[in-house]
Amino acid sequence: MTAGVEGRGTGPIKCVVWDLDNTLWDGVLLEDGEVTLRPGVAEVVRVLDERGILQSIASRNHGPAAIEQLERFGLRDYFLAPQIGWNSKSESVAAIAKSLNIGIDTLALIDDQPFELEEVAFSHPQVLCLDAGEVARIPEMPVFTPRFVTEDSRNRRSMYMGSELRDAAEREFGGTSDDFLATLDMTFTISAAAEADLRRAEELSVRTNQLNSTGVTYSYEELRDFAQSPGHLLLVAGLEDRFGSYGKIGLALVERGAEVWTLKLLLMSCRVMSRGVGTVLLNHVMRLARDAGVRLQAEFLPNDRNRVMFVTYRFAGFQEVETRGELRILESDLGRIQDPPAYLTVRTG
Repeated sequence: MTAGVEGRGTGPIKCVVWDLDNTLWDGVLLEDGEVTLRPGVAEVVRVLDERGILQSIASRNHGPAAIEQLERFGLRDYFLAPQIGWNSKSESVAAIAKSLNIGIDTLALIDDQPFELEEVAFSHPQVLCLDAGEVARIPEMPVFTPRFVTEDSRNRRSMYMGSELRDAAEREFGGTSDDFLATLDMTFTISAAAEADLRRAEELSVRTNQLNSTGVTYSYEELRDFAQSPGHLLLVAGLEDRFGSYGKIGLALVERGAEVWTLKLLLMSCRVMSRGVGTVLLNHVMRLARDAGVRLQAEFLPNDRNRVMFVTYRFAGFQEVETRGELRILESDLGRIQDPPAYLTVRTG
């Protein structure tokens, strides 16, 4: 049984949510006492992890006992934000999406119970719901097969684990948010996209929704052409702190005209929303335009997710000057360019 396909988009799956009893393992933990890992499951878990697809748990179970069993199987570290308890599966799936800060339409649920699959499909039709009997074919399904596997995607789980450590440190910190950010020793890097960055740049444009100024996705080949074009500037941004690297988290595509530069695309990974770095790349482009003596416009295509990016533009002083169908053209007079936050080191090159 496969449910939820009609309701969800065609985008990639970012997180696979596993049920436990008779799905990840054979048997019911609280009834049988001893369960065995289902054949082939461990390999599927490892393949998804290597492809940069996150994984979590939604199970009606006793939390400590279930976690202990996952540890016995050597699989505990693969699962982020596990929801193990007695809530409905739809509540657990929503909690996972919120915890990982990803759209619920990027989740897939694997469960052996038709009732659970139907309950989630009813509450969240965007979620891809798969019967546990389909586990073996998951690695061959296109929705679980990214075009490229980049260094960032291979390290995605460890990046999220680093984020959990940051969040825990912040909860224990007694000062203000800015005081805490100052303890992270954050370094933000901006550079022209090199060949090694292009696959990650494509991945960013495909995966990022909330902080994408147009929602337009670009292929590796298109980005390569832009990177080599004298009439364009393709910038990538990275972030790291004392807990480790966030990877490449930002992308800007600028069309450089003689009198007007146009910011065709600006996007930032949702993972850095709480780090106060959302305007750093934009302000860097603004400085470049000011120093080049040109006007700077930006294309913005509103959708149901990217209002935060519109607010970012307005906060940076951009005003709407033209409308072309649904496309809005914004422009800055470049009279107000913000310096980076005091807690952040910015390196360009």
